[in-house]
Amino acid sequence: MTRIAVLISGNGTNLQAIVDAVASGDLPGIEVAVVVCNRRDAYGIRRAIDAGIPVVYFPLLPYTRAGRPRTDYDADLARILAGFDIAWVVLAGWMHVLSHAFVRHFPNRVLNLHPALPGAFPGTDAIERAFAAFGRGEIDHTGVMVHLVPDEAIDAGPVVAQVAVPIQPADTLEILEARVHCAEHVLLVQALREQVLANP
Repeated sequence: MTRIAVLISGNGTNLQAIVDAVASGDLPGIEVAVVVCNRRDAYGIRRAIDAGIPVVYFPLLPYTRAGRPRTDYDADLARILAGFDIAWVVLAGWMHVLSHAFVRHFPNRVLNLHPALPGAFPGTDAIERAFAAFGRGEIDHTGVMVHLVPDEAIDAGPVVAQVAVPIQPADTLEILEARVHCAEHVLLVQALREQVLANP
């Protein structure tokens, strides 16, 4: 089995998509060995517990309060995952940019899911910014991508999967968010199938 870690910060719907795909046999040979979350109240923690997956709560705040550099946090996170014998790391709504102190331990084996197309709306609030751009008549679609994380660039790196998501004239932000999230769930499983299973 190829053991993966899933890093989350929120509701964990993309984690759930992975868990469901593993359970249904859509991701044969993949095991979610650990879920790491940096927010104590994130519902994704409950999803992991319900699926019987070990959870590590690992907040950044103790490091910043102690005046420790971000690289210390990232290096310690890498050490935690090494204890679970992880082959791949999946960032599924993880709201920290990982530094080289982490990425170097998993070269070309960190996948990030981002709710926008390559080069569009990097960083936070990507769906909201896409919806605003649509309202200004600048775009008629947005999208989702999965990419490798080679360094500290924000939402940049070799793209392994992407899909366009149309924006309809009658859409509200909530409707668009739901459509994007549905696309995320499908694309993330596809990317894991194509990348992780091909490179266990």
